[in-house]
Amino acid sequence: MRKKLTLVLFFTLASLFSLASMQDEEIKKKQSQLQQLRKEIDRYETKIKEKEKKERATLELLDTYDRQTTLLRKLIDQLQRDEQSLRWNIEETRNSINELKNRVTLLKGQYARYITTAYKHGHSYDLELLLSSKSLNQLLIRSEYLKRFSDQRKRDLDRMNTQRTDLEEHNARLEQQLTEQQKLITEKTKEESRLAAKMKKRKTLLSEIQRDKKNYKREMSRKLDAAKELEKFIIKLIVEDRVRKEKLEREGKASANSREAISSFAMKRGSLRWPVRHGKVLARFGNHQHPVLGTVTPNTGIDIAVPIGTRVDAVAEGEVSAISWLPSFGNLIIVNHNAGFRTVYANLSEISVTEGQKLKEGENIGKSGEAFSGPSLHFEIWKEREKQDPEEWLRPNGLTQR
Repeated sequence: MRKKLTLVLFFTLASLFSLASMQDEEIKKKQSQLQQLRKEIDRYETKIKEKEKKERATLELLDTYDRQTTLLRKLIDQLQRDEQSLRWNIEETRNSINELKNRVTLLKGQYARYITTAYKHGHSYDLELLLSSKSLNQLLIRSEYLKRFSDQRKRDLDRMNTQRTDLEEHNARLEQQLTEQQKLITEKTKEESRLAAKMKKRKTLLSEIQRDKKNYKREMSRKLDAAKELEKFIIKLIVEDRVRKEKLEREGKASANSREAISSFAMKRGSLRWPVRHGKVLARFGNHQHPVLGTVTPNTGIDIAVPIGTRVDAVAEGEVSAISWLPSFGNLIIVNHNAGFRTVYANLSEISVTEGQKLKEGENIGKSGEAFSGPSLHFEIWKEREKQDPEEWLRPNGLTQR
């Protein structure tokens, strides 16, 4: 029984130290990611200062603000997640230490009872055990057993106390890390204030840009260029997808999922859920004449007017195939629904998914932002290289207005 308890304690400690080592590695990795984010934020801060010295209000300066605020949000989210993770690790370590203390106390009690028995009987108990041996061989075996038993008990206690001290030191280190994390939370508050200031400044900058009619022409030109870039990006994804499928077919690993996806997505034509629950269609699919300039430009999707920070959801089951950024479109997500169907969600202020992530229908993927034309979400549907009119796919009256 005692031997079994010792083995249980040994393996418990081994697993705890292994977990602690993994946690330390994870903390180092997260710290490295935070440092990289800060460097990127500072890099955009330098760009902003350089641009502001040359010209006060330009679309390029607005782009720089957008890239920086996206990184600031990412930094704040990471700080929050790290702090919660570290709290959980500390709680787990405390529980493990308490469990270990209880087991060591049990072992000490067993050892104390052994010492008490030995003290009461003196050496007579051990002597009686030895003298009752029926042979010399049994006598030697019992003598060695008594010696090893006593030595092993002492070694067990020494090892338990040493390892308990090590765990307490590890807990103290985690407590120190929590103190450091609290400093990061203070920094998070500071970064949140910095973000709020940046957003206010961006709003002022956008107002200045919108007052100059020249910027409307420039923005339309930029949007056309961005639409071409997006098309190239989707074509690249199509080619990569085909190459991957051909490889799987050659290896005999192709599945029937894509055929099922055809019926799954294609059959939802006219009944797809909307990417937002509330809003108003600001610009429909197709050509549009600008009310001020009179120029005609195509819209490759639809623009839905929604407040900044509105929750954006995946319209159908799929996989995040790309996360990118383009002028005029801002932060964007492309979701692959297989069988050639893809959806694009652009002008996002926040992104809450990662590339390669599997999505369920209605799963949150981010929050809407503010484009040149105002707070909105840009949404597109593609079938291979062909742009679709989203309103022909989305369920009628599926968007409530506020």
